[in-house]
Amino acid sequence: MRGAAAGAAGTTALNATTYLDIAVRAREESDTPQRMVAALADATGVDVPGGRRERRRRLSALGTLSGALTGVAIGGVAGLLRAGGVRLPTTVGGPLLGMAAMAATNGPLAALRIADPRRWSATDWLADAVPHLVYGCATHATLVAVSRVAESREPVPATSPAMLLRAAALGAATGSRGTAGITAVAFTSDRDDRGPVASRLGTGPGKALTGLAAAGEVAVDKHPATPSRLSPPAVLPRVALGATSAAAVARRDGHDPGLPALVGVAGAAATSVLGVRLRAAAERRLGSDRPGALAEDAIAAALGWLGARRPTRRE
Repeated sequence: MRGAAAGAAGTTALNATTYLDIAVRAREESDTPQRMVAALADATGVDVPGGRRERRRRLSALGTLSGALTGVAIGGVAGLLRAGGVRLPTTVGGPLLGMAAMAATNGPLAALRIADPRRWSATDWLADAVPHLVYGCATHATLVAVSRVAESREPVPATSPAMLLRAAALGAATGSRGTAGITAVAFTSDRDDRGPVASRLGTGPGKALTGLAAAGEVAVDKHPATPSRLSPPAVLPRVALGATSAAAVARRDGHDPGLPALVGVAGAAATSVLGVRLRAAAERRLGSDRPGALAEDAIAAALGWLGARRPTRRE
């Protein structure tokens, strides 16, 4: 909830920056959000009622609402990451949140062929990047300020190389199966563990929910109609879950969670791309996607266990 509130503050800052740009340069307000809503409505078969004028007004309102919802949602994800132990300075976390907001906005535009960012001019990119950077920094700074009031942080030791390897394993598991990392955290944790994510996932309901989610993903992954994991709606949750699972294990086991979270992000992103390519190669060689998919299931489970298992005394 603190993250969502911070996202709302960041969205206000983004809108203020955008309208300031319109006022200074006297440029027209972009109709891209309503075009995207119209394209999504057409693609899903949803009818926006009314005549031409009423429909245009509704699409304009829905476009603005979708932008606000995206900003609040990304702030909520940032709040979950912070709850998992991710602690980044605003100079790092702010631009990362801004990049996430840009990806969440421009990815669907490119996918629906409403706009082609590759053809944008430097001015176009600047007009898009600056408000999103302001959004990211405002969201992160607000989240930190609000969270410091509610949190009591204890000093933790520096992260060990073994912990970074485990974070990489959790990220790689999440890149292969989006729920693999958090499911491994759930089944190796209990309610008395350090950190809100591990302690909540380690309860009976937490284990049951993550187990069902993992089983459902394994089944859906084999369906031919399942969209590519490299599409923005699929990549962003995987990256976020990779960071969350790595940070949760680090905090649970007494390590600083910041660097493991970044390693989890890198592992999830890299394995998402690598997994698609390896499965495609296996399908060309074997004539079926099923063997590669089953092998990836096993690899994701093994990586998740290796990353989330409790360390021995030597480790």
